[in-house]
Amino acid sequence: MGVLTAVAAAGAWLGLVPQSRRQADPAPEALPKAISAAASEVRVVDGDTLRLGAITVRLAGLDAPESGQECHRSDGSRYDCGETAARHLASLVRQRSVACDTLGRDRYGRVIAVCRADGVDLAEAMVASGWAIAILEGSRSQPRYAVAEAEARSARQGLWEGRFETPQTWRRRN
Repeated sequence: MGVLTAVAAAGAWLGLVPQSRRQADPAPEALPKAISAAASEVRVVDGDTLRLGAITVRLAGLDAPESGQECHRSDGSRYDCGETAARHLASLVRQRSVACDTLGRDRYGRVIAVCRADGVDLAEAMVASGWAIAILEGSRSQPRYAVAEAEARSARQGLWEGRFETPQTWRRRN
């Protein structure tokens, strides 16, 4: 009997047993349509991530540099652009409550959402200031962010003032 159980377990693990015989995955935690937090409960994790109380929220439609990511100003000097991006996001949420419309979860379990502080779309403001780049493809894309990015780029604001690797490229190398 033990051998049959082991064979069935191995078959389920390999996907060889029909779904009806496998253990069902636990139901995913229900995702609320909206999340909000008072100013005292809002924390900036990095340039594209917030903590609203106990919930980690990844801003939809943008990608910001990572902490420790080195960028270059127009004069060639180096700086931690991830830290600068996080400070800019902190300035946008400082002393403000935040309300978010949820879109789903990312592969790390973070809530993906469009968030506003005093009516200002935080992701759009980050992209417009040049401290994040717009995600142009996929379900998290927000077309108006591409316009904000083009304006920041032409004005040489934020990251666009000098040289930088996209956050995605930097993460792959590090």
